[in-house]
Amino acid sequence: MGKESYISALISSLVIFKNVADGPVLSKLRAFSEGEPTVKGYTDFVSELYKYGFNFSRYMLGAACEDENIYVHLRASGKPIPPMLESSLRGELRVFSVLSSFTSVELKLLTGFDGFLPDYETEKIDYEAEYKKRIDAIDRTGYGIYARHNMFRLDSGSIVPIKCPDPVTFDRLIGYEDQRALLIANTKALLAGKPAANVLLRGDAGTGKSSSVKALVNMFAPEGLRLIEIKKNELKYIPSVIEELRDNPLKFILFIDDLSFNRSDYNFTALKAILEGSASVKSDNTAIYATSNRRHLIRESFSDRDGDDIHRADTMQELLSLADRFGLSILYAKPSRQLYLEIVHELIKIHGIDASCGDVDTAASAFALRKGGFTPRAAEQFVNGILGGITFNDYA
Repeated sequence: MGKESYISALISSLVIFKNVADGPVLSKLRAFSEGEPTVKGYTDFVSELYKYGFNFSRYMLGAACEDENIYVHLRASGKPIPPMLESSLRGELRVFSVLSSFTSVELKLLTGFDGFLPDYETEKIDYEAEYKKRIDAIDRTGYGIYARHNMFRLDSGSIVPIKCPDPVTFDRLIGYEDQRALLIANTKALLAGKPAANVLLRGDAGTGKSSSVKALVNMFAPEGLRLIEIKKNELKYIPSVIEELRDNPLKFILFIDDLSFNRSDYNFTALKAILEGSASVKSDNTAIYATSNRRHLIRESFSDRDGDDIHRADTMQELLSLADRFGLSILYAKPSRQLYLEIVHELIKIHGIDASCGDVDTAASAFALRKGGFTPRAAEQFVNGILGGITFNDYA
């Protein structure tokens, strides 16, 4: 068997890592090694590899460690691994070692072309040892898309990654230390596998409720926390999402932003059932974190109070008690002018802005009044304007 046929056979022998074999890079290498190796086959392979980096060995390690396969599913669920599967895993990881030993010099020689062709890097890696490290930390690193991304959304009920997530961190969210402490404590309980509450962050718009949740994920992602953003009209998918995630070793926040309902809203009933924790929508590795600018989550009108429902008192109580079904409710009140100015000054300090060239307090206060109130969002927008070239005098 020639070298090129051997490479093709090695890739075709992968079963546990069939996804990797059929992936963009190894499939190009297999195409190159089937039949007579050509210059185009080689450059197609290297071009695909360059999309992920320049080191072939490192690419294969990452692809193996992030692959979603039968072995990681069994390990993640705590089910016993058949000895045959353990043996197969070790054998396939040795295949990665062999493939990694083929340098660009060797493959270029197979083409018989003596002109210029691009190179790639390889290195010696103990794939068995590295894969074991990754599997032993699977409750923090995850696998599949959850190893490559930290924040997700739903697309027609399917979980898809958010490619450019908000990088906000708590050091950019000034104030609200008590609220932050409650959020962190509850999230640590979730990560530790202890009972964690579903959380409602309620209060004035622009006070940092949504940013606090995203900052949590950025803070605890290395410990295995992920976020899935769910819109109000997607609440019906929550039971299937929870079921899909049930055996995943990571922990998930199902994030519902800006939550409110009309009285006749079908989604009200769906969320009520979810929060009441029926067996079909309860899992130890998920918690619902929702934000709302409303006190009771329901858009209540006078006609609701004076309707013809015989038991309208009971109906109104049911509508207005939805917020009480969250185990933890955290209030984000609009800050005072003094706290608002403290946030402005702290953000100015963080960004290294020279505050000596104008009356910061007057400018920031005038900006907030034009924006409708003293909020952390207004403070951030004010400072962003300064960073963009607007002067303090322009705002005053």
